[in-house]
Amino acid sequence: MSTDGARTLRDVRWPRRTARLSLRPLTLDDVDDVWAYRCVPTVNQWTGRSPRSRDELVATFFDGDALDIGVAVVLDGVVVGDLMLKVQDAWSQAEVAGRARNAQALLGWTLATDRQGAGLMTEAVAELLRICFTPTDEGGLGVHRVVAECFAANEPSWRLMERLGMRREGHHVGDSPHRDLGWVDGYSYAMLAHEWRQQDGHA
Repeated sequence: MSTDGARTLRDVRWPRRTARLSLRPLTLDDVDDVWAYRCVPTVNQWTGRSPRSRDELVATFFDGDALDIGVAVVLDGVVVGDLMLKVQDAWSQAEVAGRARNAQALLGWTLATDRQGAGLMTEAVAELLRICFTPTDEGGLGVHRVVAECFAANEPSWRLMERLGMRREGHHVGDSPHRDLGWVDGYSYAMLAHEWRQQDGHA
């Protein structure tokens, strides 16, 4: 746990393995693998940040707090994607602020173009949800709720969220400035811990 009490990736038991993948926190040794796909324009089309150089990637994704929220998606020893997992406080009334502490996780994901279409990111994010909702004494983060947002035109991303049982909570009209498209619509999705547990295999 960080010095201010916030939960980070360091509080999770790593690595986490799925049928095809290994998940672990990003390290400086991953820079070249990550740059190999993050420099591709089609990969950056919908991402929140598009580094223009390897040095900018290092400064953005491999410095300071960024290392506490970045997860490497490893296939056959190569980092082919990355996940964001950021634990946050939920909004609350002052009298119950303690219950809101570390109660919510914000998720995000990016995958190499040549690895898309094979279900790898669905597999990775499913494990990310498991990490979020597994109790802290079992090696997870024990959050109450996870959230994720995307541009409405980013259909692969919101289709992934729906496959995993996340609920669309908002369609925000013209709320999101895109670097090439101007002001566009955005979607917000969420899932609660008890909803995750009620899905097949989690009861």
